[in-house]
Amino acid sequence: MTDAEIEITADLVRDLLREQHPDLAGLPVREVAGGWGNQMWRLGDGLAVRMQRMDPTPQLQLNERRWLPVLAPRLPLPVPTPVRSGEPSARFPKHWTVMTWVPGEPLDHSSISRGDHAAGTLAGFLKALHVEAPADAPVSGDRGGHPRTCTDGFDRFFRAVVPGGLADDVRAVWDDAVAAPEWEGPPLWVHGDLHPANVVVSDGTLSGVIDFGDMFAGDPAWDLAAAWVVLPAGTVSRFFDAYGQADAGTIRRARGLAALKSLFLMLMGRNGDRGLPGGKPAWGPAGRAALDRVLRD
Repeated sequence: MTDAEIEITADLVRDLLREQHPDLAGLPVREVAGGWGNQMWRLGDGLAVRMQRMDPTPQLQLNERRWLPVLAPRLPLPVPTPVRSGEPSARFPKHWTVMTWVPGEPLDHSSISRGDHAAGTLAGFLKALHVEAPADAPVSGDRGGHPRTCTDGFDRFFRAVVPGGLADDVRAVWDDAVAAPEWEGPPLWVHGDLHPANVVVSDGTLSGVIDFGDMFAGDPAWDLAAAWVVLPAGTVSRFFDAYGQADAGTIRRARGLAALKSLFLMLMGRNGDRGLPGGKPAWGPAGRAALDRVLRD
């Protein structure tokens, strides 16, 4: 059965719950907009069902099941925590997980109005997350290392979407990141995919972080890029002052990675405008605003 042949519907979610977790099958089920590697369904008021869709392997969900219960208790913001496991079956030959629901609106469909508060909140969250990871923590094949390992990807995004008038400045930011020193500390826990669709907002500030499928042990600069990608203009200094443990080289790497992520968001936004699979129209403006912050802040 190919991905194209699997239609994930509310009826399918209910059937799977009846088969594997019948005590939850009576709760209301409704689809949640968004999702890429996994499709999300709200289950009652306090839960969500995370259905493997585009992810080629179950490993990302399995990582969340294994490690989020370890990380969540010491994080100062709500994060989705697995409560039940759904296993592949004849009805649906992929993994699915019942998780706690994190209230709030994803930032790609909302905005932050309390910038300084959000900067301090994000800094506190990352400071709590960025501790030395155990030896058996997941590693990533395409992120977590020095920016120079991502040069091919940067060049591809750069050619595709960089605004002509900004090309030299964006290239200079990337070149500076590539020239920055390596991360010399131990591998730290890293969320790995902080962008506007993976943080939620309530009352004008950050109120939760979601989608830990890409978590890994590595360079914290991959998360610190969120200072430009997630936070509003003028809050970068506030963020790094509150975080308090990033040296100059780490900030240089983080700024270059923020440029990389901004271009990626712009590309996905353009694909969405063209109706291409996987495109996200809302991500284009978010990426362009982030790129402007990278160059200005």
